[in-house]
Amino acid sequence: MEQGRPPAGRQHPRPPDEHGYAPACTQPARRRPQRYSVRGQVLDALRKALVSGELIPGEVYSGPALGERFGVSATPVREAMQQLVLEGAVEAVPNRGFRVTGRTARDLAELAEVRALLEVPAMLRLARTVPAPHWAELRPLAEAACEVARRGDRAGYAEADRAFHRALLQLGGNRQLVLITEELHRRAQWPTVNGPLTSRTADLTADAAQHLALLDALAARDLAAVEDLVTGHLTGAC
Repeated sequence: MEQGRPPAGRQHPRPPDEHGYAPACTQPARRRPQRYSVRGQVLDALRKALVSGELIPGEVYSGPALGERFGVSATPVREAMQQLVLEGAVEAVPNRGFRVTGRTARDLAELAEVRALLEVPAMLRLARTVPAPHWAELRPLAEAACEVARRGDRAGYAEADRAFHRALLQLGGNRQLVLITEELHRRAQWPTVNGPLTSRTADLTADAAQHLALLDALAARDLAAVEDLVTGHLTGAC
């Protein structure tokens, strides 16, 4: 190997700019596994079924029945359901299976309050420190969420919404904050006692449009608008 030359195939990101931020498009992409475990696939499918309302709050679902539905054995279903128990989406019912829990209005209000306590100060700090061009780099994520919302894809929008918020908070460099807020965000997306939070396409598109408005406020360093948009978005989040 020649001195000073990187090993073949290794990617090196461009150095950060004068503000210490590496452009999003130049950050090295992490390789994702080509094949997911059966448990992981089932977990993804169950999460989508919960958000879309296919799995109904209060109903009990057995591992074998869900396994037949997804074309797998009951074992990966039970393993995935145990993860959902830890996340608070379902609860185990001895000798029967798992009952889907439902969020009450109080649950949603408490989740929104906790998220606001964490995310509003974080977003205000980012508004003061992140250069405007970096917000433009996040517009494709916001626009993708708008497109999914226009299709009325409730589960798809839930994923796009989390991806956008994750990308915003990652700019702060606090990994624990990103992990905690993502968990809270996911919990807020689980169905309520009356089913999914909303199935109206108009509600999804209105929620998605707030992402673009937030990027504009962040780029303009309009702190009052940022605080209002983040607080309102979390309070009425889909």
